[in-house]
Amino acid sequence: MSLNFLTIYISRTALPRVSSIFSSSTSTSTTTTTTTTTNRAMATGVPSMTAEAHKAENSSPEPEADFGSIGVKNTNINTAEGVDLNARQKLCVGSVLDLFEGRPSLKHLSLWEKDATFTDPLSIATGYSRYAAQWYGLPTVFSPIKIISHRVISSQHPIEMELHNRYTIKALKKAHEIKSIVRIEINPETHKIMRVEDRWDGKLPDNTMAEAFRKLNAVTVPMVVHVPKTEEEDQKMREEREKA
Repeated sequence: MSLNFLTIYISRTALPRVSSIFSSSTSTSTTTTTTTTTNRAMATGVPSMTAEAHKAENSSPEPEADFGSIGVKNTNINTAEGVDLNARQKLCVGSVLDLFEGRPSLKHLSLWEKDATFTDPLSIATGYSRYAAQWYGLPTVFSPIKIISHRVISSQHPIEMELHNRYTIKALKKAHEIKSIVRIEINPETHKIMRVEDRWDGKLPDNTMAEAFRKLNAVTVPMVVHVPKTEEEDQKMREEREKA
């Protein structure tokens, strides 16, 4: 579920319920010619072997993330019989469950591609500023948010999960339950989340008017929701949410 203005959220009950370094110049027999060739290559912007090695060292992958380093709370991932998830898939699923429970953090979103998309019946949010606003906005309108049940039913691409969530509107103290199919697409090269779909009752709107509204909502939400810029600010926001 994405953040929306309260009236929009309430009205949605009328809806169906519910991813060769360079070509070496031919060496001559003289040291002078070799030196001249090398200097010419450097002058034209062709990287040296030393520069390439330094670049490769600096671009080495970051240490493998896990539940602890990201701060994932939902570490017990329920799966259907015969469905197996690898460690990275479990991490992505657990982090998404945290987001659906109103526990956003910069570390959670570090598992997402910058141009990833989050979509549900009320929003199509593509790009970091838009999908981050959806997740950080969720606990500002709904609290508490309780995952009643979840079950991963497919580990293929995309991962599919059944989700049953209870959202309580802060202003009204009214709970509303949503059952949905959540699809999680992971980039096979970067192993980051590139798309999450929250399909209420297994469906998404497919008409032009609904799509236009969903895109508009994704644009307006970042205007009213603050997304932290630093870990310190993020930690302060988490502490404030826990006190509320």
